[in-house]
Amino acid sequence: MARYQNIFTQVQLEHSPEMGMPHKPGTSEPRYEVTGASYWMGKFGQAQIGPLYLGWLGIASLVTGFLSLLIIGMNFAASVNWSPVAFMREFFWLTLDPPSSEWGFSPFVPLNEGGWFIMAGFFLTASVLLWWARTYMRARALGMGTHVAWAFLSAIWLFLVLGFIRPMMMGSWAEAVPYGIFSHLEWTNNFSLQYGNLFYNPFHALSIVFLYGSALLFAMHGATILAVGRYGGERELEQITDRGTATERAGLFWRWTMGFNATMESIHRWAWWFAVLTTLTGGIGILLTGTVVDNWYLWAIEHKYAPEY
Repeated sequence: MARYQNIFTQVQLEHSPEMGMPHKPGTSEPRYEVTGASYWMGKFGQAQIGPLYLGWLGIASLVTGFLSLLIIGMNFAASVNWSPVAFMREFFWLTLDPPSSEWGFSPFVPLNEGGWFIMAGFFLTASVLLWWARTYMRARALGMGTHVAWAFLSAIWLFLVLGFIRPMMMGSWAEAVPYGIFSHLEWTNNFSLQYGNLFYNPFHALSIVFLYGSALLFAMHGATILAVGRYGGERELEQITDRGTATERAGLFWRWTMGFNATMESIHRWAWWFAVLTTLTGGIGILLTGTVVDNWYLWAIEHKYAPEY
């Protein structure tokens, strides 16, 4: 019945801020003990905001990320003659394009010929890699596993393939994805058309399978835990080591509806691998396009993967 649903948090506790585990002396810089609470965040989960920990890696990542966005934003503004009205009106169509093919993969390109694109890409890549190092170091400092960092690295792999590795292998910055909302969507469409329909790329197909699969797994897992929340199902670590009625009911539900068992631990392994393999296989498919396979439709016909019309 409706009264048993807990899509939103029903009760919000108000108490002094939880400051987390104390750092070992000499291993980390101190946290910024600035905290607050948000009622609307509390409707979905923890209402507490903060404390914050940035450290040198976090600060460097934010600075380089800001420089990248500043370069992109200033180029957007310059393209509409610095008009705020035109900037807002045409924002979705604004773009910062890579250098043309005549410049090859040279790092020395005039700013207005694509040099701004290379500079923005450098700072953006530095920001992402610094944030990866931050996730890795924070996990180690807290005695956690480094699963988050390696999952993040899978996404970074696809990011680097699109913006650096594949253009380097093709010998031209022109192969990189432009910075812009509609321009990058147009790049995706043209990329597929140029190389014989990306849907015939088996690694692209695998990437879509893992994308939809991870969305399904995460949604089903979240729904299952909410469904047994009245039995303490959200305390998953306790349920792993001392299986209670929440785990028993959730496991039985999955066996009855899905035909196989999923435990409080195994479902996270399934979801982690599905999510990681989405960008891992996607990056492989993009990297092979133009470097190994020039036309995926013809390749699919040759390998009995597509019908020959």
